[in-house]
Order: sequence, then structure tokens, then C-alpha cells
Amino acid sequence: IRKLLTRSDATSDTMQKTLGLLFAADRLILMDRIEQLEKENVVVISDRSFYSSLSYQDPQDWIKEINKFAKIPDLVLLLDLDVKKSVERCDGTDEFENEEFLTGVKQNYLDLAGSNDNFKIIDANNGPNKVSSDIKKAVAPLFDICKDCIL
Repeated sequence: IRKLLTRSDATSDTMQKTLGLLFAADRLILMDRIEQLEKENVVVISDRSFYSSLSYQDPQDWIKEINKFAKIPDLVLLLDLDVKKSVERCDGTDEFENEEFLTGVKQNYLDLAGSNDNFKIIDANNGPNKVSSDIKKAVAPLFDICKDCIL
């Protein structure tokens, strides 16, 4: 999948649909393992979900349809970082690492956060200690921990 993402035609409609199908298939393959771990009361942390496809890929309706069996995360932590800072942190070798594209992706994520109760927005422009504390406070309720008890 990574090689396809770096192709010059990665943003074409056909390639976006191909990538969408590959990501959806990957999620389905992982779903059995995730469900097994959850039965064993293991906490599963993932850096991507179908929300990533909805934010990065088009067409939206089609992406929703092919991911209709994807597991909905209990909690999504959206690390909201200024786009300029995000681009500065990229190495510049990826076609998708540009301010215009990432501005659209960020807006897509923020739109999803506004319409889904399982999102918590974390201001990633803060220093690492504050971001870490905010993340701990966001996950605390999932573990029956008082969020105000966390530094």
C-alpha cells in the first residue's frame, strides 16, 4: 500500500478507490484479531481507523460504504496541530505532505469530530507534557479513572 501511496497518480480517482479498497480490506483482516483481544479484556490502541480513509480519501459516500463493517473505535484522539507545523515535521518526500492537502485533511477530521461523540480533540500545539496530560485525561473515563486525578 505504501508504494501505491507514493505513485504520481496516487490522487487519481481510480487510485483513490483502489487504496480505499485495500485499506478497508486490511481493516477487515484485523477486525477478528481486535475482537478476540477485546474478549480477553486487552486494550487495543490503533493509529488509524476508517476515519482516516474518510479524512484522506474520496469519494466520501463510497468510502463509507466499503467500510460499513469496520469497527467503530470507542475513542478517537484527534491531535489537532497547526498545518504549518505539521508540514515542517514532514520530510517532504510524500505527495500528501503539503499545506493545501493537509489543510483539507485537517478540516475533514474536524468535521468528523463535530459529528461523532467518540472524538476528543487534543490541542497538539501545546508542549509534550500538556499534550500527554490531555491524552491521559481523555482516556481516563474508559478505565473508570477520575480525569481530574490525572496530572
